[in-house]
Amino acid sequence: MRKINGVPVEAHTDLSNLTGGEVLKWSGTNMAWEDQDSTGFVPTPGWVGGRGVWACGGDGQKTTIDYVTIATPGNAIDFGDVTDGRDSGTGAASNGSRGCFGGGWQNTNIIDYITISTTGNATDFGDLVSARYGLTACSNATYGVFGGGSSNSNVLEYITIATTGNTTDFGDLTVGRHYLGSCSNGTRGVFGGGSTSGDTLDYITIASPSNATDFGNLTVSRSGTSGTSNLTRGIFSGGSGQETVMDYITIATTGNATDFGDMSAGRHSSGGCSDGTYALFGGGETNKDVIDYVTIATTGNATDFGNLTDARSKPGSLSGD
Repeated sequence: MRKINGVPVEAHTDLSNLTGGEVLKWSGTNMAWEDQDSTGFVPTPGWVGGRGVWACGGDGQKTTIDYVTIATPGNAIDFGDVTDGRDSGTGAASNGSRGCFGGGWQNTNIIDYITISTTGNATDFGDLVSARYGLTACSNATYGVFGGGSSNSNVLEYITIATTGNTTDFGDLTVGRHYLGSCSNGTRGVFGGGSTSGDTLDYITIASPSNATDFGNLTVSRSGTSGTSNLTRGIFSGGSGQETVMDYITIATTGNATDFGDMSAGRHSSGGCSDGTYALFGGGETNKDVIDYVTIATTGNATDFGNLTDARSKPGSLSGD
């Protein structure tokens, strides 16, 4: 039997204060303990991983999929292509092994999927309830939830990521909007910014379909922001007006966002992804190929990571292994 601080793993009901030489790692819906040299309890979410992926984007309805190894700064590598080229905001969700990309210009309802560990072209997954662009998505190790989109949609819909098929209605955002960002701690999903009420933060419980609830506000009202997270903190980056601003929230605790730092270059409509330690933001208007990164636990300005293979704005982005 594995023990932490002399206590069987199964007996720990509050894992947040554990210390020692082991770290909880997620694999799909399961947990396993791995020995580590460092102290402290550092969980890695099951819906993220070491590979960051960007797909689609504009202008020109791109089919391109790029990937990077998040822990190693460098330029992106070609992954393959989506089934149909699209731009202007594709939502992306991952369960850690499968990545799904839904929606985009021109008002498509297409959802594609990839196996994140294996490069190659995407495969048809199913369809959104309503065709639209400018949407976003968040996920846990089981479900992906797509939210918002043109024209100021309040629609939330979800998929079981491991099972291909069409989406099911989840509920509604508090305010309909497009070009918003999102993040998740595995229990709660948060949607931020957008084309109307651009400082709005909403949240949902991912496992329980229902309408979103008010969370708080971003520090700056904006559309075209991108979100990503670890198990504790969510970051919203960039936005309309070529914003450099990055905000952060503690996902488990409602309230207004706090300033995190600045991006290396002002832009909106980039794509964010995370391995639980680092957050990457790639692409953005006007068709930038720049990838920035930050350490999620430490506030500060972003650092250059490398470049996408193809400059694009409004890509869908996710991570996994």
